[in-house]
Amino acid sequence: MTMPYMDGDGPLIPRPELTLPDLRQAVATVAPSRLPEFFDDLQKAFVRAGDEDSVVPIRMFYRQWGVVVEIERHPETARRLHVAEQAISSADPDVRERAIQEAGEIVQAAHREVAGG
Repeated sequence: MTMPYMDGDGPLIPRPELTLPDLRQAVATVAPSRLPEFFDDLQKAFVRAGDEDSVVPIRMFYRQWGVVVEIERHPETARRLHVAEQAISSADPDVRERAIQEAGEIVQAAHREVAGG
């Protein structure tokens, strides 16, 4: 079993608050190529919130992007996740299984961190 956050290189930025300005700045810093996706997801969350008359979609958006930032602010963790994501397409079922497990552990650890440890 791997240790999801024992990457030794430390975070690039402090963990942002789960607010629109903080998350936008964090994404621009650690994953700027994902800003269009961030804004697209933001728009969808607000439309869904209006349709459902609920703030839950907005909270889910903040949590989702908090997890993205939590992973990307740790370069070695992000690298491991991206390698695992690529390996999920492997023809070898053992490689796929290990990749799914690795990706799952990284994402679960990031969710725990965003939720407060």
